[in-house]
Order: sequence, then structure tokens, then C-alpha cells
Amino acid sequence: MKSRLIAIIGLCLLVGFVSAGTRSVTDYTGQQVRLEQPAQRIVSLAPHVTELLFSIGAGERLVGAVNYSDYPEAAESIPRVGGYNALDLERIVTLKPDLVVGWESGNNPADLEKLRRFDLPLFINEPRRLMDIPETLRRLAVLTGTEQQAETVIADFKEKLKRLERFSERQPVDVFYQIWDRPLMTVNNEHLIGDVIRLCGGRNVFGKTTSLTPQISEEAVIARAPQAIVIGGMGEQHAEWLERWRRWQQMPAVRHDHLFMINPDHLQRHTVRILQGAETLCRQLEQVRSR
Repeated sequence: MKSRLIAIIGLCLLVGFVSAGTRSVTDYTGQQVRLEQPAQRIVSLAPHVTELLFSIGAGERLVGAVNYSDYPEAAESIPRVGGYNALDLERIVTLKPDLVVGWESGNNPADLEKLRRFDLPLFINEPRRLMDIPETLRRLAVLTGTEQQAETVIADFKEKLKRLERFSERQPVDVFYQIWDRPLMTVNNEHLIGDVIRLCGGRNVFGKTTSLTPQISEEAVIARAPQAIVIGGMGEQHAEWLERWRRWQQMPAVRHDHLFMINPDHLQRHTVRILQGAETLCRQLEQVRSR
């Protein structure tokens, strides 16, 4: 118990400041977020943020969340404040939150700026690497006073991640990951999914594009000749997305039947569940290597 307490104190000094109830952290845009006491009324502006808050024991303090905040089940009963890219600002202000947690690449920048003008404490989240997830948990834990529970979740996350790191040394596999169909969209190496592909020993065929989630053409995919095509998007609800690629037999992924699907909730949400998606992807790429 004593060693855990020392670890928590060291953690707070590293990612934030806690003194006499006052809590201060720096968010992912470099802005300092300071609270006079642990947050009790929180509004989440992204489904993954909602899930992260529940995972550290702060879910019951959510008084507002965006659409598709559906995990865990208790999140479905939280009052809605619009969609993550179309916020109901009036509703958010009416809820009188003492903390709002946003998503830099998902929320409308103009909406975030307006929330700042309302003088609401705003923490912006933007995980780009797998290790950003435990870091996010730590910072949110400082703001909510749930450090002890967060440390348990973080330790479990790191242990599972370490077990998957062996796949990064395997023979590289050229991967095309599809997040949407029309328009056809993927991710680059700066996206969190790009880091998962790297973890699994994959080589993202669109990794060097400048956009985080670039729109591409079928011709561009064919030209890069991926060895594996992985579909996220809406998962099995849109299995036809995967079937459309079968007509392009010149691609190694199609010719060798290396066409895969992953539950998007396990890979496209920036939460601890991403390691479930990562494990699935790593196993899929092992199939490509074994064949």
C-alpha cells in the first residue's frame, strides 16, 4: 500500500499538480486545465472519452455525452449534447459542467473555441500513440481524483501491450486499413491505428500521407499492392465493403484471400479496448505470414 501511494504521488507530480484539492494538468494542446476540486459534473465530447472516464471510475459524474457514447451500457442513459462534430453548445452550458473533455481531431474547432469563451474548464484529448492512452487516463484521473483506480487500469493495459510487442519484430506485412467506404478513407502513420499496425509488424501502405485520415481512390490502393486488407468502418454491418475488393485479383491481398474485418469499437475508439483490436490484427497478420 505504501509503495502504491508513493507511485501515485510521483505520478501526480509528473502529469499534473494536486494540492489542497486544487488539480492542474496540461492537455494535448499544451493548455493548462486547473480545477479547485475534483470534477463532479463532466461533459464528454467523444464516445472514446466517455469510455475512458468510466474505466477510471468517473462515469457516474458524466452529466452529458455525445451520440454513440454506448459503452459501457450505463453510458447509454447519459443526456446527449449532440454529435461529436456537431455539438449542442447551449445544452452543454445549461448542464453547468465543471469539466468538459473534448477531442481535437473529432470535434469542430469552432465549437471548442466557443466553449473556451464560455469559460468552461476544457481538456482536449488527442491520442496518437498507444502509450497516449494510459497517459490520458492519468491526466483525467488527476482531474477527477480517481488516481488509484486509474493506476490499476494502466498497469493492466501496459501488461497486455507488452505481450503484443513481440509481433513488431515479425516479417513486415503491407497493410491497407479501410475506415470508410464512400468516400474511401484510410489512416496515416500519425493516426493511433497506424501505431497499432506498426505494433503488429505491419507496414501501412498509406502511412506517409500528410492527412491523418486521407481520402483515396481504389486505383491508389491497387497500385500499392497490399498483402492484407483490413476493414473497420461499421464492422459486420457493412461486410459488403470487404466483398467489393474481390474483383481486384491482381492485388496480393485478394489473390491470397487476406481480407479481414475487425470490430471498429475495438480499434477505432481510443480506449483500453484498442488492445483487443490490436490482438486481432496481430493474429490476422500472422495468418498472412504463415501462408
